[in-house]
Amino acid sequence: MSAFRTSACLFTILLLVAGTGALPVWAQTRSRQALEREKRQNLERMSEIRAVLKKTTSAKEVTVAQLKALNQQIKAQTEQIELLNEDLNLTTTEISELRRAGKKLTTDLNKLKKEYAEMIARADRRRQQINPLGFLFAADNFNQLIARYRYLKQYSTARQGQVRQIQQVQTMIQDKQQTSERKRRQQKSTIGAKLSESKKLESLKGEQDKVVKQLSQKESQLQEELTESRRSVARLESMITRIIAREARERAAREKAERERIARAEAARRAAERKRAEEAAARAKPTEDRPIAKAEPEPEREAHRKVEPAEPSDRSRRDNNLNDAESALASSFAASRKRLPWPVQRGFVSDRFGVHKHPVLGINISNPGIDIQTNSGEAVRTVYEGVVMNVEYVMGSNNVVAIQHGDYFTIYAKLRSVSVRVGQRVKARETIGVVATDAKGVSELQFQVWKEFAKMNPETWLAPR
Repeated sequence: MSAFRTSACLFTILLLVAGTGALPVWAQTRSRQALEREKRQNLERMSEIRAVLKKTTSAKEVTVAQLKALNQQIKAQTEQIELLNEDLNLTTTEISELRRAGKKLTTDLNKLKKEYAEMIARADRRRQQINPLGFLFAADNFNQLIARYRYLKQYSTARQGQVRQIQQVQTMIQDKQQTSERKRRQQKSTIGAKLSESKKLESLKGEQDKVVKQLSQKESQLQEELTESRRSVARLESMITRIIAREARERAAREKAERERIARAEAARRAAERKRAEEAAARAKPTEDRPIAKAEPEPEREAHRKVEPAEPSDRSRRDNNLNDAESALASSFAASRKRLPWPVQRGFVSDRFGVHKHPVLGINISNPGIDIQTNSGEAVRTVYEGVVMNVEYVMGSNNVVAIQHGDYFTIYAKLRSVSVRVGQRVKARETIGVVATDAKGVSELQFQVWKEFAKMNPETWLAPR
């Protein structure tokens, strides 16, 4: 009976260890890891924005670029506070679960101690009634002696196991208490960090209000800048559509020339076949000394007539006239969506794709790509392998590099200098130039993604940061 109760208690302990700790702790650990990773990434993003913002604020006059950087800093700061709130909630849940687990362990420890005390008491009563040696040697035969010996040994092992279980549960309780205390210290530290970040957020909002007021006093200047920006965007878009149309014409001409070459080769083959047939018919013409006989077709030649001419692999074309290599590159580029590297190593999106409100004037503006504010002298890298299709200076956009990836195109504008040439094949992450810095000290890259003549949102192609 005692052995059965000991086994049942052991089974309860195993359930306790596997049930109350394993699954919830595993789930929490994974959630905790994800949260900590997101906090680190957001802190890195805040550091990058802060570095860029520091340089833009050193200029003599406030700019829209400075306001954009402030807006992004406020957004990242707000997100950090939300992450800290999530951290506090998670820590509170962890502490509650640790307490519940500790209570369960304490209850089971008391049960184990009670059972162990009862086991010792029963053992003492047996020793008073029956001497263990006498119990062994009172056996009727050798087999009964062995059975009684095994019983005594099993009883002793059960007692030792009970002691080990008590020690293990005590250790687990101590671990839970230490972990709970560590979590409470962590909670206190997180609360302090949240208060600090909240103060920074209020300071940034104050700075934002001040910049908005100063910019609002220069409405006419901002209108002029916006007009010039729209002209620059139109010039850049005109250049892009022109080179894409030129590339489409060249592909169509190349495809037409290839079709004509194949047609000429086919015509020459058929002419040669006709000539061979005429020569064979002439050789088979009857003479006066030879009776007329029906000519049997030559097996090899007949077989040749039945086989269709093999088409070369590069005749396989899409409607957009891509050859096999270009088609493979386009498919590979499309498969890399959401995983492309950023065109600059450091920086943040200061102006997003599509139609949205001007941060000061409140009127709609349209961005065919994204603007990435970065550091002065930052290297610009291609996001995927391809062929440099155009290098050109565009007023308002500085130097522009267009790279072809099959029927996809990536555009890198506002470059101070360019280190590639037209027709050059480039690899992913290869440096193609250096970002330009304007007269107001703003270093900003314009990045676009096109599929034929359709503009696409570059943020949906780049890897998350």
